[in-house]
Amino acid sequence: MRLDKFICKSTDLNKHDAVMCIHDGSVLVNGASVLDESVQVHENNTITLNGQPLMARPFRYLMVHKRSQTICSNVDEAYPSLFSGLNIERTSELHVAGRLDADTTGLVLVTDDGRWSFDIIRPQKHCEKTYIVGLSQPISQEKVNTLVEQFSNGLQLQGEKKLTRPAMLEILSPTESRLTITEGKFHQVKRMFAAVGYRVVKLHREKIGQVVLDIEEGTWRYLTAWEVLSFNHTE
Repeated sequence: MRLDKFICKSTDLNKHDAVMCIHDGSVLVNGASVLDESVQVHENNTITLNGQPLMARPFRYLMVHKRSQTICSNVDEAYPSLFSGLNIERTSELHVAGRLDADTTGLVLVTDDGRWSFDIIRPQKHCEKTYIVGLSQPISQEKVNTLVEQFSNGLQLQGEKKLTRPAMLEILSPTESRLTITEGKFHQVKRMFAAVGYRVVKLHREKIGQVVLDIEEGTWRYLTAWEVLSFNHTE
């Protein structure tokens, strides 16, 4: 963790004030003055501010049910932040592990633990994400098996050199499907359906890894210890 972030996570200081404390020599790491806010520090380091030892607050792991027309950002922009209206303290310390488009709803994992979120989003982990997909036109019964096989074999997306990783497609109704992927390419679900001639008009994420969305839209809860640890076993 960066030293300035550690100070913010250990005190009520904002980033600007934390950096000022570092630059004026008020912060010691293992007894030595460190003037660079980008220095990486760890749990076993002894860090003091004006002689007082600091201890970072425990990491937070949250599930948020994202509403449509909100963005996965800490602050409002063209659309309001997904945190808008949610009673969550110190949202500036949090980040999203796997963003959703403004018009996409559903499960978002939020944390202040960068190592945990990195293990979820890095491609080598092949973490499964499951979506409910609404289409603008129906899939005929004659095309079902062909589409399931195409998604399973991988699709060629425009602008990509490699096929997508094998994905699991389940047809729920002529205009609704469930899709599980293990990647996170830009607009991937929409592009995958576009590659086979269909336009996505509704997209909802219901599951990441073993964590299933189980709360009402526009609400949040802390993840259980089991849910947090479940990502350590994702291959």
